[in-house]
Amino acid sequence: MGIEILSIGLLVAMFIIATIQPINMGALAFAGAFVLGSLIIGMKTSDIFAGFPSDLFLTLVAVTYLFAIAQINGTIDWLVEGAVRLVRGRIGLIPWVMFLVAAVITGFGALGPAAVAILAPVALSFAVQYRIHPVMMGLMVIHGAQAGGFSPISIYGGITNQIVEKAGLPFAPTSLFLSSFFFNLAIAVLVFFVFGGAKVMKHGTASFGPLPELHPEGVSASIRGHGGTPAKPIREHAYGTAADTASTLRLNNERIITLIGLTALGLGALVFKFNVGLVAMTVAVVLALLSPTTQKAAIDKVSWSTVLLISGIITYVGVMEKAGTVDYVASAISSLGMPLLVALLLCFTGAIVSAFASSTALLGAIIPLAVPFLLQGHVSAVGVVAAIAISTTIVDTSPFSTNGALVVANAPDDRREQVLRQLLIYSALIAIIGPIVAWLVFVVSGLV
Repeated sequence: MGIEILSIGLLVAMFIIATIQPINMGALAFAGAFVLGSLIIGMKTSDIFAGFPSDLFLTLVAVTYLFAIAQINGTIDWLVEGAVRLVRGRIGLIPWVMFLVAAVITGFGALGPAAVAILAPVALSFAVQYRIHPVMMGLMVIHGAQAGGFSPISIYGGITNQIVEKAGLPFAPTSLFLSSFFFNLAIAVLVFFVFGGAKVMKHGTASFGPLPELHPEGVSASIRGHGGTPAKPIREHAYGTAADTASTLRLNNERIITLIGLTALGLGALVFKFNVGLVAMTVAVVLALLSPTTQKAAIDKVSWSTVLLISGIITYVGVMEKAGTVDYVASAISSLGMPLLVALLLCFTGAIVSAFASSTALLGAIIPLAVPFLLQGHVSAVGVVAAIAISTTIVDTSPFSTNGALVVANAPDDRREQVLRQLLIYSALIAIIGPIVAWLVFVVSGLV
């Protein structure tokens, strides 16, 4: 048995074990990375840890820590109420506000994870308060980020257009952008109604009285501080007791400083291109220093199980890449010699692998594999590139990707496992159906 097949078999075994046993799949993946990398391939430990997603690790920890502080001190309440006022209290429009804001942010050059890191905590908090399905809100943010992700000035768009231009293939930056935008918009419409959008539309308008507790009943009491001591309920950290509802939506010094910190995060990530995780952790530390009691419960709200899960899987995928598994699969597909079939299989490869790995890196690896048969002119180069690009990025809803992980990490405590499970199911379906639809629309029909 070749190393490539063995590595795939180990990954499948991890999924099976994690499904039937209450074992964190990230822990299994770290063990698998050691067995495959050190014992079978003979990799150095440093080479195994080279695949550890340190950037993603810090981003997950820092962003959830920062927004936990913002949640505890009432800033999230204030932002959510602002979103309600923006659409005159129409609750049914809030998911679409999140979709469009995410699209604008990525359309102007931000990476999808940066947009999701900023918007997901606010969107998920709103979902809790107004009884909107958290998976729907998370998916609206992610697909919004992907909708704008292929604009000519965006990261994804820049990578794809440069590869195509360098290969001497015809390319249409505007067509690629519009294809991605409307494809993700169509998915968002389906997501909206599948996850209860029709019911949400009937909610009417939100009142502007005191907001309900951010955490469902019983969850706040279970949050514990360091040393196993019970932490105060969330609202007691911010403004005394739940009886102080009259002041919950007013700006105080702590919330103003938090808003300045969140603005600094946005500017640092989107304008100055600083690392999201480093900026978020810096802002969180400043807020913790200014209000030490606030961070007591916040540090325990970091989703450590999710961090372990994502870090372990991505580290294992890094070992698979070094073992040549990804190149092996892609090369086998591209050598078939049947343009339409090759295009479909490359779409599937991009979707499946991207669910566990970096979409940015994968775009640079998958599209070049399509160049040889695209130069033959048997199929539309623009259509195939659009189909591959879309297939590779729409699966960023996976909990194993940065975007999906951020949604899981910011989900309500008592629904986090449910959100994780439903995102896994959704991502599996989108990884199967999405490439087929993209292939039919952009390659077979020649829409672009």
